[in-house]
Amino acid sequence: MVKNLSVKQPYRYTDKPFPDYRYIPGENPHPTRDPKGHSFNKPVKELSSFSPEEWSYCEEFLFGIDLFNFGYWWEAHEVLEAVWVGAGKNTDTGLFVQGLIQLSAAHLKGWQGYYAAAAKLALSGLSKMKDNNGKRFGIDISKLRSDIEEYLSGNCATPITIELDLPANSIA
Repeated sequence: MVKNLSVKQPYRYTDKPFPDYRYIPGENPHPTRDPKGHSFNKPVKELSSFSPEEWSYCEEFLFGIDLFNFGYWWEAHEVLEAVWVGAGKNTDTGLFVQGLIQLSAAHLKGWQGYYAAAAKLALSGLSKMKDNNGKRFGIDISKLRSDIEEYLSGNCATPITIELDLPANSIA
């Protein structure tokens, strides 16, 4: 895996501002524990529920994808965790979102040079996505699997992005 984020910018699904920096452990202040962190003393967003039918209206889900696509993997993990809890951690929907969280963590580990840990997290994340083909939450699962496998093999110079197929009446 090559550290390169200088590619065509992906589509933004929300207009929520990004944090001041991408958190990379050991390189900059911890976002929530360090007083200099970009999210220090900021309340954590909680979702009372996450309905699979209304994914395209869920700003937290869409913002989590934005964060992932722009290399804010730690932050994507944190935002998507609220969606995971709102979906019910052990439901099919919750496990799918947990898979996205693990893909975020895998990208962060890969960026740090921990390739074996990245591969293990990515494979675990993909295993939680029971839809082997087709689309779920606007994500083409086959393409996602293929992109992750190519990225982990070292054949892709840039981290993957997740492209959502949004319904015509969504908020993005």
